[in-house]
Amino acid sequence: MTPRDDSDANSSRWSDLDRPPLDARALRRALVRDGGLWSDVQVVARTGSTNTDLVALATDGKAEEGAVLVAEEQDAGRGRLDRRWTAPARSGLFFSVLLKPAGVPVERWGWLPLLTGVAVATGLSRSAGVDTALKWPNDLLVTVGGEERKAGGILAERAGADAVVVGVGVNVTLRADELPVPGAGSLALAGATTTDRDTVLRTVLRSLEQWFVKWRSVAGDPAASGLQDTYAAGCATLGRTVRAELPGGTSVSGEAVAVDGDGRLVLATAEGVQRPVGAGDIVHLRPAGPADGG
Repeated sequence: MTPRDDSDANSSRWSDLDRPPLDARALRRALVRDGGLWSDVQVVARTGSTNTDLVALATDGKAEEGAVLVAEEQDAGRGRLDRRWTAPARSGLFFSVLLKPAGVPVERWGWLPLLTGVAVATGLSRSAGVDTALKWPNDLLVTVGGEERKAGGILAERAGADAVVVGVGVNVTLRADELPVPGAGSLALAGATTTDRDTVLRTVLRSLEQWFVKWRSVAGDPAASGLQDTYAAGCATLGRTVRAELPGGTSVSGEAVAVDGDGRLVLATAEGVQRPVGAGDIVHLRPAGPADGG
């Protein structure tokens, strides 16, 4: 991946002491190593979407497996269902990675957003001391003032026949008056022990490397890799009554009872039917009770 504007991203490194730029060179020194997953780390000052950029680079053969593209600011960041993701410059972590699940059957590639969620949640807990829960399929939740708030999200896109680009956005230092919607949150508002984005990003990427390599080594088997159980343990959706808003405008409600071997959310409906949901928008209708777990 060709370096683009590391110098621009760091040209005024101390212009905002609360939100210093990422140090691209230090990140490369810490993460890129022989035999490791990460092959390059680039930081750009601003772009539309790191996912869009990295998919284009991969399709054109200009990015290798393990490429990491980070933006200090995105003005066309995308989430699921084409939702927009915007935040002030240097207030969060907005990055995409290029992964090649060689040896993993394509039908298991749907686990990649869930795997990334587990890896990011683990990394945030280790680096920032923030307990992060997962809302199926791809939201990162933190607790702010006793309320569950969305602090991040994940988006996976195919990049040719053999690769997937996974994008991650995490609000790090957003203040209450900067939140885009009332249900949003940030690591800072959740009481993070550090908001040093270099530290957080390094830890998250190391966690993602560990999980991806382990999952790929067992041909993407979610049970053998421990991914299925770990995801379920951290999933805030399980044990709750939810409404799944499905493609095509229909919906189904029920208790979220499991995540199956295909990564689908299984709902127990009022009719006594267990309904697997593979895609859709999930609305939490009832908080998990003391015995519900998640």
